[in-house]
Amino acid sequence: MLASNLLVASAMVVMTAFIHLMGLMVLIWIMRNSRASEHAEISVMRSSTIIMLVILGLFFLHTVQVWLYAALYFRLGLFGTFEASLYFSTSTFTTVGFGDLVVAPRWRLLAAIESANGFLLLGWSTAFLISLTGRMRSLESKWFGEDD
Repeated sequence: MLASNLLVASAMVVMTAFIHLMGLMVLIWIMRNSRASEHAEISVMRSSTIIMLVILGLFFLHTVQVWLYAALYFRLGLFGTFEASLYFSTSTFTTVGFGDLVVAPRWRLLAAIESANGFLLLGWSTAFLISLTGRMRSLESKWFGEDD
């Protein structure tokens, strides 16, 4: 039982981390291919748009990851409906863990690893977003600092 938990959980961690890495690479590619304008005002608007796209992209990545865990829970027959599986996965992935739905004791380790996985992936997204925002702020400072 422990081995099957660890095997399934490890596969999910690898899969979700790979999805996250590929998604971040796509977001970086989008950012690099969006050319900065000569005009500071246009560049600030473009930067703001890029930040919004990155936020939506990160939300999409986490949605895919949560849905993968939900599909697994449903496939394992841990919950009677996909909605319940999705609700449990979302609350577990975000480490909220309401506790109104619980998995069978046999799969508790899988749920605990989903929680740790979600914590790390959400942290990775936060670090990525903070880095992007800091970079955009430094560009704004450069653009508008010259006009002062």
